[in-house]
Amino acid sequence: MNIPSLEHAAIGRPITRLGFSLFPVYLPPSDLPPIATGPGSGLIVDELPNASVPTLSVTNPTDRAILLIEGECLVGGAQNRTLNVSVLVPAGATLKIPVTCLEQGRWGSRRAFQHGSAMAPRRVRRTKQDAVAARLVTVGAPTHERHADQGAVWHVVDEELGRMGIDSSSRAMADADAFIERDSGRHRAVEDLIQIGPLPGQCGLVVSHGRRIVATELFASTELLQPHWGAIIRSHLLEHPTADGRPSAGRALRFLNRLATSPSERREGLGHGTEHHVRTDRLVGQALVLPTALIHAGAFAR
Repeated sequence: MNIPSLEHAAIGRPITRLGFSLFPVYLPPSDLPPIATGPGSGLIVDELPNASVPTLSVTNPTDRAILLIEGECLVGGAQNRTLNVSVLVPAGATLKIPVTCLEQGRWGSRRAFQHGSAMAPRRVRRTKQDAVAARLVTVGAPTHERHADQGAVWHVVDEELGRMGIDSSSRAMADADAFIERDSGRHRAVEDLIQIGPLPGQCGLVVSHGRRIVATELFASTELLQPHWGAIIRSHLLEHPTADGRPSAGRALRFLNRLATSPSERREGLGHGTEHHVRTDRLVGQALVLPTALIHAGAFAR
């Protein structure tokens, strides 16, 4: 895959709560142009004139690029959606972006889009990324094709809501917020972790359930990580640990190395940059890179 700067990643001491360990990741400084991201970026998100479940329109009215990240949730519109790939939207540009629905009901009752309080959960993102990567390597698939398997994602959303005991009239993943709010211990852990990080210089994290590494989220800088930190934390605390045992920095580094060195399917980004899509028997992942820097990456263990 050869992600710029990832071979020089360093891992810090983990912060552990409720069986989850978050290893801070530090990357070399990148010489990047100004980039905005998150709820305060100024990006305008809307349905297409003829609304379509797997596609939204985004407009950047500002004078700097705006980063949307894979797994980010956009709540509102005709249905709630999540980004299929990370997109660096050029200044002044309007783009069509590929998304997946996280809500089976409510189509047609439109609301203004807002950024969700949590990223799409780990299993949802893994299922979505797997389908996108598989589609891209299919012989004859259009180079712009980045759609996921909507039925498979809805199935995982149903499983996640059922596991959490969430009764959602429109089967909306966003209603899972109640899982954290009704559990005082989990709520305190989330608030504590949000308050702690990101640490100075931290560019990402590796998430471990006991001894098992399950995910990583990486950014070019602390400034790009910060606006998404709370949503990332909340998404991981929506589940219970899947393993126990002692967390290991060595395993965390090996997971990053596996992401960096696995073969990838490459596509020109929808805005600035190049996409890398990884799909192996060990992990699935995506990265958006510029020639000299990683902009965003997310990967999940099988």
